[in-house]
Amino acid sequence: MTWSIVARDAQTGAFGILCASKALAVGAVVPYGAGRTGAIATQALANPFFGVDGVRLLQEGCSARDVVAALSALDEGRDHRQIHLVDREGGVSAYTGSACIGWSGSVEGPQVSVAGNMLTGQQVVDESLNAYVSASALSFDERLIVAMEAGERAGGDKRGRQSCAIRIWTEAPFPSFDLRVDDHPEPLKELRRLWRLAHQGYVPFQTALPTRLKPAGCTDRDAVYRMCAEYAATWNAEHAE
Repeated sequence: MTWSIVARDAQTGAFGILCASKALAVGAVVPYGAGRTGAIATQALANPFFGVDGVRLLQEGCSARDVVAALSALDEGRDHRQIHLVDREGGVSAYTGSACIGWSGSVEGPQVSVAGNMLTGQQVVDESLNAYVSASALSFDERLIVAMEAGERAGGDKRGRQSCAIRIWTEAPFPSFDLRVDDHPEPLKELRRLWRLAHQGYVPFQTALPTRLKPAGCTDRDAVYRMCAEYAATWNAEHAE
């Protein structure tokens, strides 16, 4: 009862998911991933263990195809599930159970997969994929948003819209970009508003957080504030409407 895009950014190696649904808080159930590992979306009658166990299998070096085969083989509810993912090499794989409600299915491109169920038609995933591929000049986060906006214009979830979420993983096991719209009449429009707001401070602030190579992060508050302000000024100039 959801549709989503899962991708690896060829330029940065980041992994991302954007999901949308006519259900409350889709971001609490669908997206899983980790930096340098991959990203997984579990949907339809979602199985969160597909996300948890799938990430572990990816960390162990399994390919996207192997992960889908392993997870679906062990789940007696597989006919009601949908899963798609991208692995650390950019390989993609998807599975749609035979009992998923139509329209259901997936399409894929280089290092990207779009899948959904209970959609108005295949044009939703096709238009999402086309928009993503065509938007290669944009930043990874905006590319994901543009893709889902195109799919929504093509019909989206046939029941309507309620929630959406975006997560991006770069180096760490936790997301470096994580925004959710849990209940809104126009969730993708609200997500785009939050996306613009995030680039005023949230996005640059992530670079000040601790990392494995720099465990203390940046603790100079003035330097952090200055860096965030400079980033926002540059970003706003580049994205002036």
